[in-house]
Amino acid sequence: MSAYDPTPAAAPVEFSVDLTAHEMLRRAHVMDAVAPGWDPVKALRDEDAARDLLYSGLDEEQQRIYDELVAAGVLPERGDGRAAA
Repeated sequence: MSAYDPTPAAAPVEFSVDLTAHEMLRRAHVMDAVAPGWDPVKALRDEDAARDLLYSGLDEEQQRIYDELVAAGVLPERGDGRAAA
């Protein structure tokens, strides 16, 4: 006879963990770690500018690959869907 017994031994038990307190502590530590003058809006704008610079000046083949990656959802679509000129 097989060791597998298809009859359930007991009903499933609900299991949940509330990580709210841990998440609040993690966020507090992050805010303590950043500089007092940190500007999140400027940081996001700087990231956008860096991304635009990264994908600027692409040659024809690079632009084709970029377009394929955007179409496949690997890279986010920006502006008109073309890399920055």
